[in-house]
Amino acid sequence: MDLSKYSNSFLSFLKAQTTFKEPSHLYDPVDYILSLGGKRIRPLLTLMSVDAFGKDYQLGLHAALAVEVFHNFTLLHDDIMDDAPLRRGKATVHEKWDVNTAILSGDAMMILANQYLEAYDGETYKRLMHLFQKTALEVCEGQQYDMDFETRGDVSIPEYIEMIRLKTSVLVAAALKMGAIIANATEADAEGMYQYGLSLGLAFQLQDDYLDAFGDPETFGKQVGGDIIENKKTFLFLKAYQNLEGAEQAQLLELFTHQQVDLDFKIEKAKELFVKSMAVKEIQQEIKNYTQHAFEVLDHVAISSKTKEKLIGFGNYLMSRKV
Repeated sequence: MDLSKYSNSFLSFLKAQTTFKEPSHLYDPVDYILSLGGKRIRPLLTLMSVDAFGKDYQLGLHAALAVEVFHNFTLLHDDIMDDAPLRRGKATVHEKWDVNTAILSGDAMMILANQYLEAYDGETYKRLMHLFQKTALEVCEGQQYDMDFETRGDVSIPEYIEMIRLKTSVLVAAALKMGAIIANATEADAEGMYQYGLSLGLAFQLQDDYLDAFGDPETFGKQVGGDIIENKKTFLFLKAYQNLEGAEQAQLLELFTHQQVDLDFKIEKAKELFVKSMAVKEIQQEIKNYTQHAFEVLDHVAISSKTKEKLIGFGNYLMSRKV
C-alpha cells in the first residue's frame, strides 16, 4: 500500500521539529528513540484521517507528531519496566545510557508532545487536549493492568482485552479522532473514526502478541519470546491454559510461574503448547474478527468510498505485517 505521501511529509516534519539543543544528555536519547524508525502507524493515521474528510492532511502534522512522540515516550518507559534489551533491533535507551537518563528523557518527551498541540487554536485545541489527556491516562491504566497481571493467576480473556484496549488501542483510536477533529468533522464521524481505530488497535496488538512468539527474529525487531520470558498473560497463554487439561495445563502454568534457567527451552515448550491447544488458531481468528469489525464501522462514517477503501487497505496491510 502506498503511504509515501503521508510518510514523506511526516518524516520531513519530524526531522525539522526535533532539532534539539542542550543539554545533550537529555535530548540525545529523544533523538535516538525517534530515529529508530518503527512503523509510524499512529501519525500516518492522523494524516489519513484529516485527508479522509477533504482537508489538507498537512494540517494534522503537529497532532501526528504529538501522537508519535507520546507513543515513543511510552515505549521508553515500558522498556525500563520490562528490562527490555532491544527496541526495533537496537539497544534500548536505558541500556545505551542508564535508567535515570531514560526516565528523564521520557518525561521531556511527554511535555514536548503536549507542546506540539499548541499549534491549534480555540475549540480545536480544547478538543484535542481533552482527548489527548484522556488517552494518556488510559495508557497508564493499561500499563498498570499489564503489570498487575504478571503476578495474578486468575486473569480472564475479557480482562486481557480491556488491558490491551487501554494500553494500545486507545492511542490508535485517538490518532484517528484527532485527524477528524482537525478536519472539523461532525462528532458522530469523529467518533466513528475513533471506533474504527479501537477495533484496528485490538487487532494490531493481538497480531503483536502472535508475532512476539512466532515472528521472525530477523524482521520482528524485538526479542522473540519476550512475553514468554516475562511470564506475560497474553491471549495466547490465557487461551492455551483454558483449552489444555491435566499435565499439559500444569506444565504451561509451571513455565509461566517459575524462572527457567534454560530460556530457549521455556520459549519453545510454551510455543509448542500454544499450537497444540489451538490458541494460535484462535488468536488468528480474533485478529480477523476485530479487523472486520473495524471495516464495518466505516460504513457509518461520512467519507467517500475511495477513502474507505484506503482505510480498509491500510487495515489489511497492518494485519499482514511481519514486524
